[in-house]
Amino acid sequence: MHRLLFILLLTSLFNGGWKFTFGDASDPAKDFGCGTEYFNYLTKVASIHNSGPYSKDFDDSAWEDVDLPHDWVVELGFDGAASHSHGYKTVGYKYPKTSVGWYRKMFTVPAEDEGKSVMLRFDGIFRDSRVWVNGFYCGGEPSGYATSVYDISDYLNYGGENLVCVRVDATLEEGWFYEGAGIYRDVYLITTGKTHVKPFGTFVKTSFSKGYRKAVVDVETEVVGNDDYTIRHTLFDADGNQVKTIKGGKSFKIKNPHLWSVDDPYLYTIKTQVLVNDAVTDEYTTTVGLRDALFDPDKGFFLNGENIKLKGVNMHQDLAGVGSAIPDSLMPYIIGRLKWMGCNAIRSSHNPMSPAMLDACDKAGMLVMDENRQFGSSEENYRLLAKLIKRDRNHPSVILWSLGNEEWGVEWTDKGSKITATMREWCHQLDPTRLMTVATSSGPNIVETADVAGYNYIKQNDVEGLKAKYPERISIGTEETTGCGTRGLYFPDGNPGHMVAGNIDPNAADSLRHSIERGWKFYAERDWAAGLFYWTGFDYRGEPNPLVFPATGSEFGIFDYCGFPKDEAFYLRSWWTDEKVLHAFPDWNLPGHEGDEIEVWVYSNAPEVELFANGVSLGRKQMPENGHLGWVTTYQPGTLKAIGYYEEGPMSYEYATPSAPADLRVDKQQFGDITVCEISVIDADGRFVSNANVPVTISTDGRILGVGNGDPAWQAQEKASTVKTFNGKAITYLQNAKNIEIKL
Repeated sequence: MHRLLFILLLTSLFNGGWKFTFGDASDPAKDFGCGTEYFNYLTKVASIHNSGPYSKDFDDSAWEDVDLPHDWVVELGFDGAASHSHGYKTVGYKYPKTSVGWYRKMFTVPAEDEGKSVMLRFDGIFRDSRVWVNGFYCGGEPSGYATSVYDISDYLNYGGENLVCVRVDATLEEGWFYEGAGIYRDVYLITTGKTHVKPFGTFVKTSFSKGYRKAVVDVETEVVGNDDYTIRHTLFDADGNQVKTIKGGKSFKIKNPHLWSVDDPYLYTIKTQVLVNDAVTDEYTTTVGLRDALFDPDKGFFLNGENIKLKGVNMHQDLAGVGSAIPDSLMPYIIGRLKWMGCNAIRSSHNPMSPAMLDACDKAGMLVMDENRQFGSSEENYRLLAKLIKRDRNHPSVILWSLGNEEWGVEWTDKGSKITATMREWCHQLDPTRLMTVATSSGPNIVETADVAGYNYIKQNDVEGLKAKYPERISIGTEETTGCGTRGLYFPDGNPGHMVAGNIDPNAADSLRHSIERGWKFYAERDWAAGLFYWTGFDYRGEPNPLVFPATGSEFGIFDYCGFPKDEAFYLRSWWTDEKVLHAFPDWNLPGHEGDEIEVWVYSNAPEVELFANGVSLGRKQMPENGHLGWVTTYQPGTLKAIGYYEEGPMSYEYATPSAPADLRVDKQQFGDITVCEISVIDADGRFVSNANVPVTISTDGRILGVGNGDPAWQAQEKASTVKTFNGKAITYLQNAKNIEIKL
């Protein structure tokens, strides 16, 4: 098991063996009669008159078998009349028959567990969920991003069968981006003693002295139960060796602690035991990383005393083939792509990140700006913010709380500054170890009372002018334009769902032209700026601005939604890593443009680069810092070659015009039980065919979790055994696959 909760007496993943079907949001009578009984579930407890899906006698034999996480929207169709924000998928108030989903699962609890506490934990249900166990209504959660825990101890049939039933209503959007629908994050069944640590009931704080050679680790613990109890904490190192044990106290003193950092994400664990009459009634394990994070108005961000520029991206929870229901084992795949580019930070836009993703960030050394979903100072806003902070405050990856984003209604008013001030105090009470921020589109009031001012886009915010006006203000670029477009597209292709990258498009708006460089240069050249977060790391469904249907997804990702890099990824890799990088584009495969004047760009960190077109040198140029080089030539099929001249010697990049598609190159990566197959089309000589849009067939003895190709106008089936490549690429995720055949 993993998460903040590892072992109580038993913590088991509860993802398998569910049944699913659609309800109906238009009429309760059509929604399995939910709530229409004479004594409904709110009127009487587990009434014998109830016969809906929350009744054990209900016949669900016709329902679909599903395993969690599950996003039912992935398999829905598209409609130009559907929500632009959610990628024109047929979900929402216009589509009542596909906006409510029901889940059921039968399970047993051992007879010997009677007298213990048994809980169900849902890490995220989108959205407006209601939960029943054996017909008893346990409660609900309107937010699609909050983790909920229900104590079901009194409702269970110990030694017999039990039923959990969940109704999910995704009629109402919570964000303005693709959110999916269903039980899209993990579920756990937790069994422990009656006296136990409250879920997310530990809070670990670390202080340092003697230049980080000494640390004091303080553990606060919230316990549920009426018994007299004693707390015992044991600290273990990353290899499972016991470091120290304290009983009755709460502070460890450690000499020469192994610090957590982006390059060395070392993790300790603390096992907290609750003892009643010297008997252990609960064991609760918390993963911790010992690190010190500091924001300075003049020097930016420091981790363990080292000045680090935040090289970040914004990310939604969305991936080709699986939608919002990303399996835990694919989180490292996503993070690995970002780290390859040199990224060291993620902003969870615009909602709390999943616990699974935070675990992966802890292990990978990826810093996180953890974002709240709803800005406000009501009791409901506090409830959700408290859930977020208490759940996530032990993750070493989390360095900053973000409370809101582009709240246009209050950015320019005193209400904005008042709400921010109230929420800031909440943050400090719940977690005095971290600062908070709020992101403004350009309104000045909302950031006046924030610990850190978050600026969305230097084209909208006079970040430098505001720094001069408020020199004590800590500044961070919460969003910055990538200028990206459709992967591999260099000229308009006639598809209104595609667009050329603004960085290279001479007809692009000024806000997009050269924007990937403009953003990084600005923040790299100013010591007082903590760093920036590009919009976005990966493409995502929905919000395909400035386009409309048939565009179904945003194209400003540095990677497409399969994780294939766009050209801009090589720009950042050039300046965000110490690796030698040399990348020329466009690919020398431009049918229909023979004889046209072509601008060729090179992204590289080589001091000098020379470019050759069809064997003729176009000249050798010096690479400007944090910049790129460009040459103009006439396109004819042949070979494009670049040579980067490093002190250690030259490095070459070459792309030859390919012939017709002849075969596939399949690169496989294993992540737990999931095989990621990245598919590239090649010609008879093994050359990548960058414009190939051809069908591919997938055969396997495993389960096809999903397919994709990175096309931002995708309108095909994502759970299919076939996929059409887009600009030479496609991907499939296979579970428990031993035999795999992928062919044209």
